[in-house]
Amino acid sequence: MATTEDADTDHTIGVLIDGTEHRLAVDPRRTLLDLIRDQLGLTGAKKGCDHGQCGACTVLLGGRRVLACLTLAVTCDGAEVTTASGLAADGELHPVQQAFLDHDAFQCGYCTPGQICSAAGLLAEFADGAPSHVTSPVSAAPRWSDEEIAERMSGNLCRCGAYAGIVAAVRESR
Repeated sequence: MATTEDADTDHTIGVLIDGTEHRLAVDPRRTLLDLIRDQLGLTGAKKGCDHGQCGACTVLLGGRRVLACLTLAVTCDGAEVTTASGLAADGELHPVQQAFLDHDAFQCGYCTPGQICSAAGLLAEFADGAPSHVTSPVSAAPRWSDEEIAERMSGNLCRCGAYAGIVAAVRESR
């Protein structure tokens, strides 16, 4: 039986975040978002609602979209995490980042890192042929449509309402 003292013991994990290896002790209750922002001081993911409802904290974990505010850091031992800051390579913006700029797909910009990571994850889902709620029939490969993009991006909220630019940016970045 675990005691209170056991629950308070930090666990050492190794995680690759935006291409940099980190080996650090983490409280087993610490979220991936708090590890990224508070423990490492990286700002590539934002804290919005801290309840998994807004998507501002979306990052890629092993290439798949996750809500960092709901993911315990200890579960990421040995994983590769990419924030919006880590998508650019060799001084060149990721196609999604460039499309967001080209389509003015942001206003205040607070949700933008999560939107960009979600869009990058969406591209991988399309490449894998993964269906969404609006894919019909489910056995068919998803078709690029604004409805399909909007459905897949629906977990990322924009309080400024920049959705038209966001959908256009995702459409172009494929």
